[in-house]
Amino acid sequence: MISDQLIPRYAIYYAPAQQSLLWALGSKWLGRDAYTNEGITREPMGGFDEEALNRLTEKPAHYGFHGTLTAPFELSGTSQESNLLEATQRFAASQKPFDLALEPAALGEFVALRPQSLSPEIRDLHTAAVREFFYFRAPLSTQDIERRRKAQLTPKQDAYMLEWGYPYIFDEFRFHMTLTARIVNDQTRSKIVSILTDLFAEVAESPQTIDGIALFKQHNRDLPFTIVERFAFRR
Repeated sequence: MISDQLIPRYAIYYAPAQQSLLWALGSKWLGRDAYTNEGITREPMGGFDEEALNRLTEKPAHYGFHGTLTAPFELSGTSQESNLLEATQRFAASQKPFDLALEPAALGEFVALRPQSLSPEIRDLHTAAVREFFYFRAPLSTQDIERRRKAQLTPKQDAYMLEWGYPYIFDEFRFHMTLTARIVNDQTRSKIVSILTDLFAEVAESPQTIDGIALFKQHNRDLPFTIVERFAFRR
C-alpha cells in the first residue's frame, strides 16, 4: 500500500495572474513563487531579517500564495489529473469576473489578506467550487481526520469535515490569502500587519479583479504546492 504521505494532493485556489502586482507582492513576501517553484531572496523588512521572515512564512510559502476555494485533497480512485484539469477549465469558463477589495488584517493568530467588506461573490464562488469538485475528492484518511480535530472544531465544522472533507466551508468560510504562520504575540502580530499594510498599500487602494482560478498540485506532502495551470474566467 502506498503511504498517504506519497500520494499527490490537489487544490482549487484563487491565484492572481502571474504578471500581476498582487502575485508579485504576495510571492515576494512569502519568498517563493508557486508558478515557477523558485525561491525569492528577500531584503530585511521592518527589522525582520531573512531568518525571521522564513519562520514567519515557511508554512504559507509551502502552499503558495493563494485564496482557498477547494481545500487540498487526494484524487478518488476513479479520477485522474487530466479529468480534474478539464473540469477546472470548464468551471472557470462558467464564472464571471468580479472585484474584491483586499487588505492585510489579523485572522485569529494569523495575518492574511482579507476582504475589506462582505463579498457575496467570493462566497458564491467558493460554494460552487466545493460542490463542483467534491466528486474528485477521496475520503479523508483517519490520520487526516485526527489532524483536523486538533484544531478543536465545532460540531458543525466536524460534520462538514466528515461529509465534505474540510471543516471551513459554506457558512464557516472566510476568504483569506494567508501571509504568516501562527503569531501568538499580539504586539508582533500588530507589527506584521503594519509592515504588510505598507507592502500591499497599492493593492489595497483599489479593488482587485477576481478573474481566474488555478489548479495546484503537491506531488507528496513533503514537497510544496505548485501551480499546474491557471484558468481565466470567461463568462
